[in-house]
Amino acid sequence: MKDPIVEEVRKHRMEHTQKFSGDLAAICADLRSIQSASGFQVVRLSPRKAEPVFTAEKKETA
Repeated sequence: MKDPIVEEVRKHRMEHTQKFSGDLAAICADLRSIQSASGFQVVRLSPRKAEPVFTAEKKETA
């Protein structure tokens, strides 16, 4: 089953990639300029430590 929203995002991403002939540096620079022109504040939070995951040990039966 195809999701129309995902398909639209992929279409726009491909158009943007083709606009810069796949040059990743140019794509990123363009996205940064769009981001700064948006006027929204970019928030970068420090990463949190992952909590350890405990699993129940299997009991061995004889």
